[in-house]
Amino acid sequence: MTAAPRVAILQTGVPPAELVDRFGLYDAMFARLLGDGFATQTFDVQAGVLPEDPSAFAGMVITGSSAGVYDDLPWIAPFADFLRAARGRTKLAGICFGHQIMAQAFGGQVIKSPKGWGLGLHEYAVQARAPWMDGASSIRVPAVHQDQIVTLPPDARVLAGSAFAPYGMVDYVGGTAMSIQLHPEFSPEFVAALVTTRFGTRLTAAEIDAALASLTAPNDTARVAGWIGRFLAG
Repeated sequence: MTAAPRVAILQTGVPPAELVDRFGLYDAMFARLLGDGFATQTFDVQAGVLPEDPSAFAGMVITGSSAGVYDDLPWIAPFADFLRAARGRTKLAGICFGHQIMAQAFGGQVIKSPKGWGLGLHEYAVQARAPWMDGASSIRVPAVHQDQIVTLPPDARVLAGSAFAPYGMVDYVGGTAMSIQLHPEFSPEFVAALVTTRFGTRLTAAEIDAALASLTAPNDTARVAGWIGRFLAG
């Protein structure tokens, strides 16, 4: 019997404390997203805990975080160094902050976008297809971000995006790294709870209502989960 591929969950943040009991930590969300076909191991990146040997894993998933890649935090620069050293030794899949820190580490630029917050269900048009994708022309997946990639690394390719987030999903030359700004690991219920508990003072009531209303529409989180799983296993 073939052993399940080992995947390292590089946890770079935690949800708000008041939501943890109900929804769990990010590593649990990713374990649910990937399903039983993978064996996951969590590493606390903010505490400086990282895999000693990236090649011991079929892949590594970099989670979201409330931090910005440009923040002067003691763990961010060493983590970028780690990602540069790990690239090519295992598959790298970045989500939201993971998407941004990979781009920054590999030669791109990330800023706090003047476009403001992207919240709710966002739609990206597919512009190119990697081998682990299917024939979908667009995807609709929850978004929770203000930071954005504004300059791509030189060897990155846009797979999908929108007018709001042009560099929303990318892969890299060599086929061992991909990332997405959206949150396929977030359930609509979690995003709704996050919006209502954390954004009341940052957004207008109309903006919050629009974000919540969008979350009731059908989404493509299962499809994108399949993409990420095929990427990691392939």
